[in-house]
Amino acid sequence: MDIVINKKSETKKDNSNVKFAILAVFIILVLSAVITPIVLQNDTFYTVKIGEKILENGIDMKDSFSWHDLSYTYPHWLYDVITYLIYNAFGWLGVYIATAILSCILGLTIYITNKKLTKNQLTSLILTIGVMYLGKNYIAARAQLPTFILFVLTIYYIEKFLETKKTGYAIGLVVIPILIANLHVAVWPFYFILFLPYIAEYLICEFIDLELFIRVRIIWHMIDLKLAKREKNQDRIKSIEEKLEKEREKLLKANQLRIKRRENPYKIEMSKNKNVKFLIIIMIVCALTGFLTPLGTTPYTYLVKTMNGNTTQNINEHLPMTLINQKDILCIIAFFIAFLMVTDVKIRLNDLLLISGLIFLLLMSRRQVSMFLFVGVLVINRIINYFINKYDKENTKKAIKAMISLPGKIIIISLLVLVCYKIVIPKVKNNETFVDEKVYPSEASEYILENLDLGEVKFFNEYNYGSYMLYKGIPVFIDSRADLYAPEFNKGKDIFNDYIKTVGLNVFYENTFNDYGITHVILHKNAKLNLFLTADTRYKEIYKDDYFVIHERSEYKQESSE
Repeated sequence: MDIVINKKSETKKDNSNVKFAILAVFIILVLSAVITPIVLQNDTFYTVKIGEKILENGIDMKDSFSWHDLSYTYPHWLYDVITYLIYNAFGWLGVYIATAILSCILGLTIYITNKKLTKNQLTSLILTIGVMYLGKNYIAARAQLPTFILFVLTIYYIEKFLETKKTGYAIGLVVIPILIANLHVAVWPFYFILFLPYIAEYLICEFIDLELFIRVRIIWHMIDLKLAKREKNQDRIKSIEEKLEKEREKLLKANQLRIKRRENPYKIEMSKNKNVKFLIIIMIVCALTGFLTPLGTTPYTYLVKTMNGNTTQNINEHLPMTLINQKDILCIIAFFIAFLMVTDVKIRLNDLLLISGLIFLLLMSRRQVSMFLFVGVLVINRIINYFINKYDKENTKKAIKAMISLPGKIIIISLLVLVCYKIVIPKVKNNETFVDEKVYPSEASEYILENLDLGEVKFFNEYNYGSYMLYKGIPVFIDSRADLYAPEFNKGKDIFNDYIKTVGLNVFYENTFNDYGITHVILHKNAKLNLFLTADTRYKEIYKDDYFVIHERSEYKQESSE
């Protein structure tokens, strides 16, 4: 009878888990799809155009879309090709749907990884919803989106490999950097950063286990003992042997005390997992995967060149983050620190190193907020579950049962509908489309194509919409491929800096226009430079709509008449 009851209880428990998993997947899929933006980002336009070019001409390491005759590294060539194929078959709607699907995959990957590592469906769902909502600004048709998924999987494969040492996880860890090197080479080095906390923990444990000071004294006494034996000084030999025995006893006691402390640490848990040795070998193998790309040595040089350049100092997402301006992230960090200090939860050393590294990265660059959210959530979930498993495990089970009940489902779905409504309504009110005419010069581009000879004109344009212009087939002065216009990538040509100085009015615009042979200038109506050109008699306004203005230089007319 007892066996039957236990089987029924176990079946009921399994049904509860399955029902909750279905509910969780439904919530994540709906939310992930809804937060996908309709308006395309500037990078998406050049992505499509570059993908088209690669399929037509291959990877020639040359740029065809500006009129500067530059070299180009094709840092996310595979993503560009895939995106173009989707666009070619289904248009911008297809790109939007593909982005929504990747968003859903990211949400599910975060949830499943959290659930498998912590065995808690409830906290995994809540935290996944939280980070997906906070990270919605990073959901876009850009190469970064698939790499987020790959980074989360990296943590999962590392954890499972250290736990089981199964070959499948090792193979996964080797395949991921190959994909990243071809999908988004700029973040390829960050893959190896995810290994460092585990390796650092192992090395720290190895150093502590050495008991270096005691061992040095033992070695010193052994050398001293050999000298004493040569001298045949019995009194000295006896004295040294006694000291040597005391040091060995100290070493034994230190080892026993260390084992005891590791079994029940005060705050930081440390373990010397022997599988880390094999993880280091995997990491070394992965370091060679950068050659498995048509880009040559680009995976090894791209990030270094970018960091040494001036583009990171002028692009908003690369600037250091001020915590007070990012209150959601500030609250998460404050919660994390307070939770560790106030409660008696313990944290693994590799988790502490990982979350500390992610905080350091996000302070260095705003764009790393995404890594902090999507990867750091794994650490936060683990420490929350340490507390729950110790003090309140039963209430978690009760909460899950309540959520899968009929009233619970009604409440949850109602809340989901409300959140989705809050997200969707602004999009509807703003009548959002894939190409925002306030941001991208769609009408102005049509005017250019219909009225100007692209073989003769040289446009000076702004950074944020250059990608749209090149997508329309108009050669540009600059676009959001910042590295392309940096001297580190193009033999000293600092086009990016010349652009920054010109639009910031730090230099006289005529000097820049003369140096580059500019014939036409397209600007936002509210651009500072537009105010000066409007008042400058050397410029004629040949086009204006609600958002953009095109100016023609008088030199162009003189050259044309000649």
